[in-house]
Amino acid sequence: MADSKINLKDDGIYSLFIRIAIPSSIGTIFQNLYSIVDSIFAGQMISESALAAIGQIFPIYFVIIALGVGLSIGTTSLIANSIGENNLENSGKVFSQSFILSIIVSIIITVIGIYFSPSIISSINNDQETLELSIRYINIIFFGSIFIFILMSINSSLSAQGDTKSYRNVLIFSFFLNILLNPILISGKIFSFQIMSPLGIEGIAYATIISQFAGIFYLFIKLSKTRIYKYVQITIIPHFNIIGNILSQGIPSSIGMMMIAVGSYILIYFVGIFGVEAIAGYTSAGRYEQLFFLPLLGLSTATVSIVGQNYGAKQYQRVLETYKKGIKIGVIVLSLLGLIIFLTADLAMNLFTDNANVKQYGSDYLKISALMFPAFPFFFIGNATFQGLKRAIIVMYMAVMRFVLMPLILISIIFHQIGENYNLIFFSLAAMHWIIGLSYYYYCNKKYKIILN
Repeated sequence: MADSKINLKDDGIYSLFIRIAIPSSIGTIFQNLYSIVDSIFAGQMISESALAAIGQIFPIYFVIIALGVGLSIGTTSLIANSIGENNLENSGKVFSQSFILSIIVSIIITVIGIYFSPSIISSINNDQETLELSIRYINIIFFGSIFIFILMSINSSLSAQGDTKSYRNVLIFSFFLNILLNPILISGKIFSFQIMSPLGIEGIAYATIISQFAGIFYLFIKLSKTRIYKYVQITIIPHFNIIGNILSQGIPSSIGMMMIAVGSYILIYFVGIFGVEAIAGYTSAGRYEQLFFLPLLGLSTATVSIVGQNYGAKQYQRVLETYKKGIKIGVIVLSLLGLIIFLTADLAMNLFTDNANVKQYGSDYLKISALMFPAFPFFFIGNATFQGLKRAIIVMYMAVMRFVLMPLILISIIFHQIGENYNLIFFSLAAMHWIIGLSYYYYCNKKYKIILN
């Protein structure tokens, strides 16, 4: 069993980071390659409008991911704490209720999303072709979101036990399945044989949902082999106390993640002032950039699990040790990755398009973004530690300031006082991230000691 091989309360911290973060990072690499492949197929097989269409719906698509990740973090934290307290029965109950919650949330987000997404997209860009393509894509994603939520729910129970390898395997399989399905569904052809009507951009959305659906069965089999499975109750009856606990952890995390979506909307709105080519360049560059966040995301996943179990076991010194070592590894790794992004910016944009203007916008963004990379561990590891300590509300406040308030104020000042300057938007954000990141590091060190004392 995966959970008997890793002891989050006794094994060395660096060893745990390697055994949990690396599989998680590898899996997330394929998850983000997945998005890059979608953009490549959209730009190369359909049109630049399709490339911009997929890019500009990112804030809406990310709301789905934010809700799923938020509920997953809440579930992971509660299950990890219960395991740390040796209360396996409660761990099983938490998972059962998170499964029910996933279904309810997916229904709500689908109804709301289909109704509001056209007006949100049209506020970014009034190009009719791009708007139509975006709506056709995102509506299919909304209907299939139930599979995304269920997949994350099952994974949260495995992650809480230190098993990130199973989800890694799902993401690798989904990536290759997506590569296989995309050209077939877009064109309706297998090689030169026409087997169905071309689906265009809708084919990319269907490929995404099919790939997510396939992973559910594998993760459920892996869950059935863990020690908490015998306490899992197959039920449709909600336990409001447990659901309330999940939501108390998950909602702040989801809101925090949603601030990324709101922040993305703000940035795409201002980038949209420079035209469709700017949107295509910035958003496709963002997909490439996401690849380099993956080691940090894996490190964050490990931090939540390690901190959660040790906090439940009242091993407070290991909580602080996990945070400090996570920051140290994160800064070193992200410094190296920032250098790689800077050096490969021009080459990377050739993957998405042949349009010189689109490539220039994307390359400029990547080179500036590379400067702020070493600051990101202060946010990611700090937030993950608070989530393991069941203090997700702090993460939400930080997200509101980092992704919404400060960027909106900064960019508005630049546009009104200096003028419309694409590169200056991102130079100002780089400076902002360093100032807030170092301040947050100081705050976290003081706050953790207060909580643990």
